[in-house]
Amino acid sequence: MDPLHTEEGQHVHYDALRPLALDVVSVQSMVVYGRVGNNVAWPVLQRAGLEAAIVPTVLFSNTPHYASIHGGAIPDDWFAGYLADLEARGALDVLRAVLVGYLGGPSQARMLAHWLPALKEQHPDLQIVIDPVMGDHDSGIYVADGMVDAYRHQLLPVATGMTPNGFELACLTQMPVNTLRETVAAARTQLGAGTEWVVVTSAAQADCAPDELQVVIVTHEGTESFRHQRIDSTVKGTGDLFSATLTARLLAGMSLHNAARVAADTVVQALERTRDAESGELLLGG
Repeated sequence: MDPLHTEEGQHVHYDALRPLALDVVSVQSMVVYGRVGNNVAWPVLQRAGLEAAIVPTVLFSNTPHYASIHGGAIPDDWFAGYLADLEARGALDVLRAVLVGYLGGPSQARMLAHWLPALKEQHPDLQIVIDPVMGDHDSGIYVADGMVDAYRHQLLPVATGMTPNGFELACLTQMPVNTLRETVAAARTQLGAGTEWVVVTSAAQADCAPDELQVVIVTHEGTESFRHQRIDSTVKGTGDLFSATLTARLLAGMSLHNAARVAADTVVQALERTRDAESGELLLGG
């Protein structure tokens, strides 16, 4: 690597300079065009005043619902190198959270399952937020084969909290989630020694009016739920917006309940903005 020339003519290597101290590492998809994954998470985290690094798991030209798409999963050696080089740069010394979303395949889950516990040992207060992106009621499962088991066995055991939608919770637990009672019972099976909370979006739809969606919050201490307006839209990235906003608000000191409410309100506002503009991609706003 070329050295940095100082005004005094001395040579200083970049690794000798103070590293950028990261608050959050966001590990999820990236697209050239569109608003999903890290294309949503990074601006949300930056706007919240957080220093964030983005680790891509896949790189596509756009999301698969367009007529053409190019790209694919990040090769394993690249992905492992991204994680290793963050540590080598000294950028993780004050890390506060890791947000994990869409993964390119089970091998990435296995690598994260080794990397995350090691980080947790160095940073006992580290928040590990897992958004087990696998599908939804409209599209079904849209991830690589083996990803349901990878989330279930590799990543959820190391999570501080998780943000599945109702469909994903059903996939993970193989339990019915049509009602509030069923959703709470399924979510409770995901709590463990390290997993403190589960926030389920688009939850218990049988209990909701057609113009409503429900968020269910389950912790070791109890259960809460609230409803919000349903905005009819086919744009992608709303779950990514929810999990990134939730993470940012938790790091700002909000309670889980208040952070979830703000996240839900943020999604509703973005969908209203997108609908009013007749946009084909999610509009985040200023």
